[in-house]
Amino acid sequence: MKLQEALSTRKTFAIISHPDAGKTTLTEKFLLFGGAIQTAGAVKSNKIKKTATSDFMEIERQRGISVATSVMGFNYQGMQVNILDTPGHKDFAEDTYRTLTAVDSVILVIDCQKGVEAQTERLMEVCRMRNTPVIIFVNKMDRDGKDPFDVLDELEDKLNINVRPLSWPIGIGPTFQGVYNLFDTSLKLFSVNKTKIAKDAIEFENLESEQLDDLIGNEPADTLREEVEMIDGVYEKFNRDTYLGGELAPVFFGSALNNFGVKELLETFINVAPQPLSRPTDAREVEPLEEKFSGFVFKIHANLDPKHRDRIAFLRVCSGKFERNRFFHHVRLDKNLKFSNPSSFMASEKSTIEEAYPGDVIGLYDTGNFKIGDTLTEGEKISFKGIPSFSPEIFKELENRDPMKTKQLEKGIRQLTDEGVAQLFVRELGSKKIIGTVGELQFDVIKYRLEHEYAAKCDFRSLNYFKACWLTSEKEEKLNEFIRIKANDIVKDKDGNDVFLAPSAWILKLEQQNYPELNFHFTSEFKKDLQTV
Repeated sequence: MKLQEALSTRKTFAIISHPDAGKTTLTEKFLLFGGAIQTAGAVKSNKIKKTATSDFMEIERQRGISVATSVMGFNYQGMQVNILDTPGHKDFAEDTYRTLTAVDSVILVIDCQKGVEAQTERLMEVCRMRNTPVIIFVNKMDRDGKDPFDVLDELEDKLNINVRPLSWPIGIGPTFQGVYNLFDTSLKLFSVNKTKIAKDAIEFENLESEQLDDLIGNEPADTLREEVEMIDGVYEKFNRDTYLGGELAPVFFGSALNNFGVKELLETFINVAPQPLSRPTDAREVEPLEEKFSGFVFKIHANLDPKHRDRIAFLRVCSGKFERNRFFHHVRLDKNLKFSNPSSFMASEKSTIEEAYPGDVIGLYDTGNFKIGDTLTEGEKISFKGIPSFSPEIFKELENRDPMKTKQLEKGIRQLTDEGVAQLFVRELGSKKIIGTVGELQFDVIKYRLEHEYAAKCDFRSLNYFKACWLTSEKEEKLNEFIRIKANDIVKDKDGNDVFLAPSAWILKLEQQNYPELNFHFTSEFKKDLQTV
């Protein structure tokens, strides 16, 4: 396949939302329409006792939330669609933020009952920073919720983006009858249908047709006519260039659980969403049509298949063509690596691929060579930019509950912290291990996975620290003096770098004043940008 041809048939996007808005359910329904699955796994009935296809970790099944990004691909109307289903919970925002660096567009799911929620605003801020094109799906229209016009106002006010409805609901909750497609002037009538594809739409020449009154009733038909006229008068026409610039978000309404409004959303996405885009590096902009391969690792997952104890690095292909069993240059390690079993994904299901093109996300079996943010090339020494690193906000000491499983605990905690959702620090005095995260729920996930994937049991003891500060200085004697005086608060990260765990903001400020020769860095990425705080 030629590079231009491959590029024109690929769409890579993330689905993001506040928890429980229906993000994972919408992912399921895309897979259903794409023929990747035959029945929706989120439905629990006597015949179907599965959980959502994309929530493959056991703890996700138990809690009913996504705690890791899932990567899935399917073919629809000749297009290779790559979906990254992200965690919605704020404690796992790091994973979502990094995932947004690996996609070209986003579908944002909104619960019509709750409207725009706090996590939605934070996720959208990341999209706005990169001008990522966004399509909005207002979900759960078959339940009581906010007036659609109020939802649109809230979207514009809180998300700082112009919107344009491309479908419009007829009623809401008990009065919900379907959606009218403003894009192609067709009507789709609602029916409860959780496992199969909805019926075909009914075409109309215009809304004045008496057939509309016969189908939905005189009063709902008149209301629809008035609301569509209002939409055309208030909201600007849909313009693809404005959408691609991240300034205008098309809006769809429906019910993901009932497969309703999903097909219209998917087909519009196929038509308007961008093909793979260029990516910035520390040296230049990398264009997808460049002949030479490049890509970056945005996620690492240990034990994707617990039976095989495999560790997978997820890589976004940015330019050229990736080929199986061909050597590529690992820029940070400055050595060449070959991959005999690169994989594509359907949630936890993997299949070996021979080649991959810009926009594709592939899994590389990893024996410990990769860190998040690593770059592979055909020899050029570049590093892709914009992959966020976060300073921990919560610190807890790891306590071993089963000394007989010490080796399993050591291995497990190192592999799980490699995934980037938590950071491991070691205090040399007593070799105490301290875990730092940005959310409390991450400790529950780590504890659960250590026990069920590594047969190691642990507890966490809370520590009263304010912030982790990586230390550098051109004056080695001053750095050594500080480390000696503050020995109780000094730890090493996984790479052996010195880190000061500041007990409070006041103490941190005081030490910065007392030691102006030292640089206090808030993230472990200081080697890349040397920005001090």
